[in-house]
Amino acid sequence: MSMSAERDDELQDELLRRVVDELRRPVRLDPTLDLRVLRAIREPAPARPARPWLRPAWVAAALAAGVMIAVGLQSRDRPSSSPTTVASPAATPFAESTRPVYLRLDAPASSRVSVVGDFNDWDPSATPLSPTGDRGVWTVELRLKPGRYHYTFLIDGRRWAGDPSEPRAPESDFGAPVSVLTVS
Repeated sequence: MSMSAERDDELQDELLRRVVDELRRPVRLDPTLDLRVLRAIREPAPARPARPWLRPAWVAAALAAGVMIAVGLQSRDRPSSSPTTVASPAATPFAESTRPVYLRLDAPASSRVSVVGDFNDWDPSATPLSPTGDRGVWTVELRLKPGRYHYTFLIDGRRWAGDPSEPRAPESDFGAPVSVLTVS
């Protein structure tokens, strides 16, 4: 052992000794602390405040609002005799804030392919891909808001496949190959 290594060991030993001594020193608590804590535990709980939202007027208003919503939803489903103006997809705020994204996967000899990701709550039945005229090629168009998305393909309901055209996520919570898609 060299001279400097011995000195390092001595410094570490001295530091360790001082830390241990500090941890062994007794802690002095306020002698009335136990009494105050026990008194607080034994006292009855304070009365609960009144619930102003549970007054009859508020309940009646909430019920009336519920009925109005139900009637509005019911009348929406009935055909109307008056002409209806339909906004074009480009004019809707949702369409303006989303971008078309096309996913493609070569999966020959597959009977079904779907994409699952954080854009569809990882639901295997939410976004199926369609076979194209090319043998074994599956595609889907998604409408996504700008952002970063994690996803993977599910082939025939049992085999996971990452997207070969997008980078892989650094880690996967479930062991499936997860790809990262950035929509700008």
